[in-house]
Amino acid sequence: MATASAPNMLRNKLINAVLFFAQNTRYCNTTKISKLLYFLDFKHFEQTGYPSIGLKYYCFENGPVPKDFWLEVRDADVPDDFKGKIVLVRKTDEFSPGYKETEFIAQEKADMDVFTPREKEILEDVAFVYKDTRATEISRSTHEEDHPWIVTKKKKGLNKEIDYIEAIGPKSAITTAQARECLRDYYETVKNLHLEPTK
Repeated sequence: MATASAPNMLRNKLINAVLFFAQNTRYCNTTKISKLLYFLDFKHFEQTGYPSIGLKYYCFENGPVPKDFWLEVRDADVPDDFKGKIVLVRKTDEFSPGYKETEFIAQEKADMDVFTPREKEILEDVAFVYKDTRATEISRSTHEEDHPWIVTKKKKGLNKEIDYIEAIGPKSAITTAQARECLRDYYETVKNLHLEPTK
């Protein structure tokens, strides 16, 4: 079993993706981090059939949320293996008085060697597109009619897990059948090697 001092491969990717986004975007709070991680995982899945980190995203009222990771950090509690790398600060949202968010502040540089060239390209693209965007503005891009979050909300309702397969469409690099097979292999490997990205 992986320990805090020696995180598994997927946990290591999660830590470094969070660091990368915290270093390379503004207004980097829990909601924004949730959406950026979602874009990384789902864009990678759409291209390859495998998520990058493999977080489980749920259909919350305002968009997709990696619930297990969100629960780890929502009260500004820094997970043990994030300590010394990231600082979490509770702040009042200037646009919603009374609403508090947790801001992510990077303490060290992301280790980009843990990512493949494709993952690096997606990370850089996502950070570039949403560099100066607030979480509420990012929400608009997940509210399109055929978006996996919207599809899940309509099919299953709120608080249900968003199936990665919902990301596959006519413009995807792979077919739905290929994606299902890849995803099955991925989950089997994660289970057999105890590689869950969250605690």
